[in-house]
Amino acid sequence: MIRAVVFDVGECLVDETREYGTWADWLGVPRHTFAAMFGAVIAQGRDYRETFQVLRPGFDLYEEREKRAQAGQPEHFDDSDLYADVRPTLAALRDAGLWVGIAGNQTVRAGGILRSLDLPADFIATSDDWGVSKPDPAFFSHVADAAPCPAEEILYVGDRLDNDIRPADKVGMKTALIRRGPWATIQWDDPEAVAVPTFRVHSLAELPGLVASLSAEER
Repeated sequence: MIRAVVFDVGECLVDETREYGTWADWLGVPRHTFAAMFGAVIAQGRDYRETFQVLRPGFDLYEEREKRAQAGQPEHFDDSDLYADVRPTLAALRDAGLWVGIAGNQTVRAGGILRSLDLPADFIATSDDWGVSKPDPAFFSHVADAAPCPAEEILYVGDRLDNDIRPADKVGMKTALIRRGPWATIQWDDPEAVAVPTFRVHSLAELPGLVASLSAEER
């Protein structure tokens, strides 16, 4: 039985196109150059933050976030950056009696933005809130502690094999890999991306039906 569904944030709920575009602008490089390097770094299995190091050696992401905020250009997203299937899917899952959570590698500021959007969710937390980031198993322990059911009854939904699917599976959660954003597009045909997830979807709208079917089979 699946009793809780927990969602990653970036490229699962939030389209980060605008945010990464503003980082390219901040670095003073063409957006297509930033995007190409970003994809190359991911394809090589490296940490996406190395993109910044390639384009500006010595770059400190946290320091630069603060500089952007002081310059009146803080990280920002709003309702227009949510994928179109987000609100309907979260609402449908809650209407079906499932507990819905949101937990991803995000800053405290991003957590505040998420809470201001009045999403149909029972719980919202970020890695900065907990002081631990994915793929650390401790992050998923926090998820399990927050949910009203054991790990094996939680479905974690994300766009990354490395940060979302693999570590959530290792702590006993069911998982759903959604194909959108650079990570999922690049990792989609990886053998683990095929074998490990409980579900592979192209839209969050597929989840309510899949969850209902799996829970019916396990009754």
